Amino acid sequence: MMASRPGSATRHDLAALDERDPLRLYRERFELPEGVIYLDGNSLGPLPKGVEARLREVVQTQWGHDLIMGWNLHDWVNMPRRVGAKIARLIGAQSDEVIAADSTSVNLFKLLVGALGLRPGRRVIVSDSDNFPTDLYMVQGVNELLGGYELRFVQRDRLPGAIDEQVAVVLLTHVDYRSGARYDMRTITSLAHRSGALTLWDLAHSAGALALELNACGADLAVGCGYKYLNGGPGAPAFLFVARRLQAHLRPVLSGWFGHAAPFDFSPDYTPATDIRRMLCGTPPILGLAALDAALDAFADVELKQIQDKSVMLTQRFIDLVEAHCRGFGLQLATPREPAERGSQVSFTHSEGYAVVQALIARGVIGDFRAPNIVRFGFAPLYLRHQDVGDAAMHLYDVLAARAWDTPQFKNRGVVT
Repeated sequence: MMASRPGSATRHDLAALDERDPLRLYRERFELPEGVIYLDGNSLGPLPKGVEARLREVVQTQWGHDLIMGWNLHDWVNMPRRVGAKIARLIGAQSDEVIAADSTSVNLFKLLVGALGLRPGRRVIVSDSDNFPTDLYMVQGVNELLGGYELRFVQRDRLPGAIDEQVAVVLLTHVDYRSGARYDMRTITSLAHRSGALTLWDLAHSAGALALELNACGADLAVGCGYKYLNGGPGAPAFLFVARRLQAHLRPVLSGWFGHAAPFDFSPDYTPATDIRRMLCGTPPILGLAALDAALDAFADVELKQIQDKSVMLTQRFIDLVEAHCRGFGLQLATPREPAERGSQVSFTHSEGYAVVQALIARGVIGDFRAPNIVRFGFAPLYLRHQDVGDAAMHLYDVLAARAWDTPQFKNRGVVT
């Protein structure tokens, strides 16, 4: 028997939760289109207020008027470190352990090759076989470049048994991009360290949505992107983390001039900086960094525990509502039920997942689809309301109950899904 549509009583209860929400005023820091419920911040965050004005000032005044003098007048040269310090607070790191630079993939390459150099004689790289493809591609590319490594890609439940004294690096994405399943960072890091291996964490689906504690967990290395929950804009610069204890030992594989100890001495010989700056390479992209810098102001004065607590409430409520009201329509929960085992997203499988997502988007509920059959919803605690959760569940019920997805227009896949 099919369940009923979520009702007004539910929405009244959720409105009351919004009134008591300690993060309710943070929503005002974002430009959110009228009539849209945005559940895709785990792919691209919305525009924070202040970013447009900041870019205009950088373009028109700092670049347009001050020209090359901007490097000194506005301290562009140190922007990667300043932005990194803002991110450090959000991921449980020290301000001198994070730097904003390049893309997630490039940073992954840099840290992976550097980590392998710290574990000579060990010839195994461990990762989750369901890891985000670019992470696996990078590992494969590094092995083609260096040669001789065993790529031990295993299913999630086999991971502990795959970590032994032959392993150099354990590379994992903290929150799975499809299911939203979250690794216990502390436990995995401890397991790797007992075997003498290093850990390299991809925080793309964690930073900005969860209360991360890299140093408390003993993490060695990490990467993450600036355009998802950090809201830095399409293709925003990424970031990397190197624990302070490793910085002087991690040899930069991309020995670019901004990683030099004294880049403006223009020495023909490379001498890496002794701190996190050694992980820089080329000239910093100032416009992209300025947008990310301004976007991170949305997190100013927020308590990470409040972000974590609201994430749990939003995701749990959505799971409960969908399972209560959408039974019999072919949805199957793909996300762990236990809050400690999931990130800030909820995923369901459906045989017509792509079409379901497109039908929801047509109604103003923006989630996304991941092959082969994942309907994915991201919950960003800073700007989402509890009412949004109830309304999204209502729209999902309507789409499924009326088979609104079953039209050619919703089955025609775009290049980007």
